Formats: sequence, structure tokens, C-alpha cells
Amino acid sequence: MDDLDQKIGENASVNLTPPHFVRNPVHFLAFGFGSGTASRAPGTWGSLAAIPFFYLFSWLPATGYWAVVVLMFLLGIWICGKTAADLKVHDHGGIVWDEFVGMWVAMAFIPTTWLGVIMAFSLFRFYDILKPWPIGWLDDRTPGGLGIMIDDVVAGFMALGTLLVLDYWVFGGIL
Repeated sequence: MDDLDQKIGENASVNLTPPHFVRNPVHFLAFGFGSGTASRAPGTWGSLAAIPFFYLFSWLPATGYWAVVVLMFLLGIWICGKTAADLKVHDHGGIVWDEFVGMWVAMAFIPTTWLGVIMAFSLFRFYDILKPWPIGWLDDRTPGGLGIMIDDVVAGFMALGTLLVLDYWVFGGIL
């Protein structure tokens, strides 16, 4: 096989959804219950898929809510790391559990209205895609499952902070 065929093969394995991923519960979670299998923008689809799950535990008091988010973050380090190791790809595009947790961070205090949800989603995707400092720095320097998870969690906190400022200064607390 020549170099071009090898590169095409390597890139194809990075972009393809692994066969029968639903048979493995770890991969099924890492792929966001299937939302990461979207052929285009799996991170965006994973972020959207996280929204209904948010409402399953958003009613908890703040300590309970954050306990769930921290538990899902810790679980995510393992499931994303395991899935990446099984696929032999550091951060396969279909791994979107990190987007789930990042969205739950971004939505922590605000989204009681559709405008709040849309803004949390938009800000989270903005930070997750552009990766301003320290997001990109962490993404480049943190290996394994923690590396897959940490940049999205930081993007979630940046989105949450921006959303809180906008809600207070621009919208007067209506979100």
C-alpha cells in the first residue's frame, strides 16, 4: 500500500462510526446514546441530545445537580478514555459524552426559558468550536479520557459565565 492509501485509510478510520457500537454499553454512552453517529457535526448533535437529559436532574437542589454533573464528568473520563483506546483514536469525532457534560455545565443556572436554552447551547458551541485559551491549551496538553472531557467542561463554564453576565447586564434576569 502506498503512502496516500495509508493516509486515506487512517483518516477513514478516524471519521467512521465503529461497527456495532451499540452492542457495547461504554461505547453507546461515549457516543451520546447514538447522537455522535451523525455524519456531520456530531458534537453539535451531541450537545442538542444533552438538553432533554438535563431536565431529568435539573430539578435537584444545586448541590445535587452539581453532584450529578461531577459524577457524569468522572464517568466520562473513563468511558471516553476506554472508547478512544478501543478505537485507537484519541478523540474520535463521534465521542460526544464530553459535549453532554459541557452542556450540563453551561445550562446549570439559567435555562428556564427557550431563550436561555438557545443561548446556553449557542455559547457552549461557540467556545467548544473556537477553543479560546485555556480551552485549546488544555485540549492540546491533556491526554486520555481527561483530555477528551476537560476542554468541554471548561467551555461549559465559560458559556455559563458569559450567560450569567448577559442575563444580568443585558436581559435583566429574564432567562
